[in-house]
Amino acid sequence: MKLSLTHSLILLACILISCNKVKEAGHKVKEAGKNTVQKAKHKVKKVAERQVQKVVDVVFPPFDSDKPDTENNKIRFRDFIQVELTPDIKNIYCYDEAIGIDATYKFSFNCSPATSKKIIEKHNLIQDTIYVQGDVEFSRDFFWWDSNKISKLPKYNWSNGESYFKSYWYDPLEQKGYFLDFDM
Repeated sequence: MKLSLTHSLILLACILISCNKVKEAGHKVKEAGKNTVQKAKHKVKKVAERQVQKVVDVVFPPFDSDKPDTENNKIRFRDFIQVELTPDIKNIYCYDEAIGIDATYKFSFNCSPATSKKIIEKHNLIQDTIYVQGDVEFSRDFFWWDSNKISKLPKYNWSNGESYFKSYWYDPLEQKGYFLDFDM
């Protein structure tokens, strides 16, 4: 009986120790599970935010008309101007006015004469010999878009013949390009 009582006490002690270890292991698993769930929620949230931002950027692309060379302006430059963003291209400003069915997009940037030529070729622009000043004045002026100054520069045009127009001016002295994209 004495042996049985000793065995019983040892067995009980082992069971208690084992139960405590199982309980601790259970808490660790539970905490690890919580951390994994939290990390997964955080990752899903970040991915969802990026996807929403991509959709918003496509539907309502951001333009930074008050700051040059922002990432948004560089992206819009690539989207609209469609030439490689080389080191000579800097001080990129852009503006959009897309209300209703009309859309006006303005770009101002410094670039080399070689890049200017690439832009003219890329968009199949033809030098305008019957220049009408009015189209340079679409929407508002900015410190980087001076309609009076731009109107004195040689102008290049392209149109789809209906309601989509592109105009481009280049100042060789300042090595500055002005690009207007207009859709009615």
